[in-house]
Amino acid sequence: MTTSKKTKVAIIGSGNIGTDLMIKVMRTSKTLEMGALVGIDPDSDGLARANRMGIAATHEGIDGLTGLDVWNDIGLVFDATSAGAHKKHSEIVTGAGKTMIDLTPAAIGPYVVPVVNGDAHLDAQNVNMVTCGGQATIPIVAAVSSVGDVQYAEIVASIASKSAGPGTRANIDEFTETTSAGLEQVGGARRGKAIIVLNPAEPPMIMRDTVFTLSSGADEVAIEAAITAMVERVKSYVPGYRLKQKVQFERFGPNNPVRIPGLGEFEGIKTSVFLEVEGAAHYLPAYAGNLDIMTSAALATAEHIAARQQTARATT
Repeated sequence: MTTSKKTKVAIIGSGNIGTDLMIKVMRTSKTLEMGALVGIDPDSDGLARANRMGIAATHEGIDGLTGLDVWNDIGLVFDATSAGAHKKHSEIVTGAGKTMIDLTPAAIGPYVVPVVNGDAHLDAQNVNMVTCGGQATIPIVAAVSSVGDVQYAEIVASIASKSAGPGTRANIDEFTETTSAGLEQVGGARRGKAIIVLNPAEPPMIMRDTVFTLSSGADEVAIEAAITAMVERVKSYVPGYRLKQKVQFERFGPNNPVRIPGLGEFEGIKTSVFLEVEGAAHYLPAYAGNLDIMTSAALATAEHIAARQQTARATT
């Protein structure tokens, strides 16, 4: 027996990320459909939009969600709030037998970056989408790791100040910690470091990410080919993701080694990758690529999980 019925989803968080994700689900998803949008501000634009589009909405948080008639039909829940609030949300959602897609840096569940390990955690009850900077840069580190041994990876994520809402600003510390861990656990770097910059420039800048890796075991040709192929894979679900300029290299040998704190001297290749992420402008302006890559990655992950669940139901 087969079924084409879509999986109903709820989104907790009616701010920038949650609202953009809601619109993506409605406009682009072939496997998901909106069930409910949840917030805590009764005057939020996201909840107003949900009401106008006939989507169940509540401003009473997770408790309001569980009281909605549609709650029993929800299969997947996205959390687009904050790391601090996520623990309670996860306990309630997974306790009800539903799957949680975590867009906060709480990192309760395993890290997932669709193009790197998107199929590795399809049965997990809670999966973590790392951070916007992680979604943009971990694929590049993983690409270098696929052909060589990455001793150190450092990323700098620069985003427009206007695209950083209250949740992003409240999670700055968690951003650096979670992204650094993701560079190691998913990207394959032996040591990772992450930095975020909120740029107040006017007009607002498009998200830009710089990735530095120190690696051995592969030459420049192999590294560049792996990076170029990875960029194309990310573009399949984030069309505005691109290389800003040609990949750059620098070699370090016995006469000029680099000292990596905690790891010692390094000899090999430094790779510098400069990225730009333009948003799809489903809800926010195109400069908010940091939000777009996060919601696009979450949507891609949820669709894979939903397809897996639908297949399992069809064969039982």
